[in-house]
Amino acid sequence: METFHKLFGSLLGFVYHCFDRIVIQGYLPLLTRPAHIVHFFRDVHGVSPLTKDVLAKRTQEYQQWVEAFARNHRIPIEWPDAEALKTKKLKKEDYVRPYGQRMARQKRFGVYFIFKSLEQGPMFGIRVPKYPTDDPAYRIVTRQRSPYTHYYFYIRDEVLGPFVLCVGSFLPFQSTYYLNGHHIIAGDLQRRGVRVRTDDNAFLWTTNLEALQAAADRLDPEVIRQRLEYWTLVLGPKFSKKDRTAINLRRAYSLNQVEYCRNFVFRRHFPIHKIFERSCELGVFRLTADVITQIFGVRKHKRLRGKLHTMLEKLDHGHHVLRIYCKSLVARTYEKFGTFLRVEVCVNRLKDLGLNKGLEQLPALRENAVLQAFALTPDAYSLTQLRYDVRKLRAHGLLQREGRSYSYRLTDKGIKVAAMFVLFQKRVCGPLANTLFHHRPTKTATLPAKIEAAYHKADVAIQNVIDLLAA
Repeated sequence: METFHKLFGSLLGFVYHCFDRIVIQGYLPLLTRPAHIVHFFRDVHGVSPLTKDVLAKRTQEYQQWVEAFARNHRIPIEWPDAEALKTKKLKKEDYVRPYGQRMARQKRFGVYFIFKSLEQGPMFGIRVPKYPTDDPAYRIVTRQRSPYTHYYFYIRDEVLGPFVLCVGSFLPFQSTYYLNGHHIIAGDLQRRGVRVRTDDNAFLWTTNLEALQAAADRLDPEVIRQRLEYWTLVLGPKFSKKDRTAINLRRAYSLNQVEYCRNFVFRRHFPIHKIFERSCELGVFRLTADVITQIFGVRKHKRLRGKLHTMLEKLDHGHHVLRIYCKSLVARTYEKFGTFLRVEVCVNRLKDLGLNKGLEQLPALRENAVLQAFALTPDAYSLTQLRYDVRKLRAHGLLQREGRSYSYRLTDKGIKVAAMFVLFQKRVCGPLANTLFHHRPTKTATLPAKIEAAYHKADVAIQNVIDLLAA
């Protein structure tokens, strides 16, 4: 990071880091197992035997409530038309954005759109035993996954900003919350009177950089929990006072996916693409498995779960993304809007970082894991590893010791090998990676500019000099 500031500090506007996408799962701990369901209906409600119709009745009651809620508050509720969205090349977020912008102009908060979707989700299946039992009301209850209706509530909250709440309409009524850290920070800054200019999910300008970073560091899981519980109480399935007295129906929240990003906002557009290209050239060929495990602080062994590689991907809309995979962790680097570079880490399984998945782990994830992900700490590259590397280089005749001191220098063979790797990187690896950005010209392509022609002419002349020296 310090080296980057030394090289490009004059071109940078500012740098900040914060949480980006946060996916939280909410569930009722005492309604997640078959035994809980049997106790809820048989002991609390006195329903016996337990049948599919009993569970379906709870689903129908909630679906009718959602329809009535949308009708009474004049909120549009629709099934997404996949063909229409595909024809207009729109995502669901793009389709509902005008409704959210209208609510923002009116300075109102609440639900502004509801999407219905048929998706796979957890539920409970009930079947009669194959053989007769002593209890005629005995039923086999199993937890399974089946398709049923999910409701996506698009909400504008005064603290969390715009976010999405997905609620399954079948027991155990699992809920999923899709938040964005930039929206939470923007609302905090607005309440404190700090002016910012945003584009999508990024800050491009601010009057107070210290306040921006302080707001990013203030993200409190307890505040998030309070707002999620409020909206779940308003929009989630309804339970009577009798139900809540008999069973603790307090929801628990776990982190399903977290993205933490570091953003480099430049003063001008011209250096961004070139810096990103050069980063990809170096990353594709130098981020080997050993380096990746050092970055993420994991040990490489045969039982390592998940991927362990680097990939440069070109998306449909023409942008390139450098992805680094390690187990279920993904690091991404990309440029956006020709304005800033972003380096982000996506955590899909907190156990890979030695953390629990509870919502209260959010500060620990920021302080102890993600902020140190791209720093080569002594724990990542120990003195033992350094000694091992030195012994291997000496064994191959690439290093030799200076007398009795602990200093080493390259041998003649080491100098030749080092020069070979430098030339290989410059003349082979770099151009190969660069072809992913600049495609080979076709017969109908326009003639190159004068400066481009001069560059290729100079490159050919340098190659001729190298060939003569080699001869």
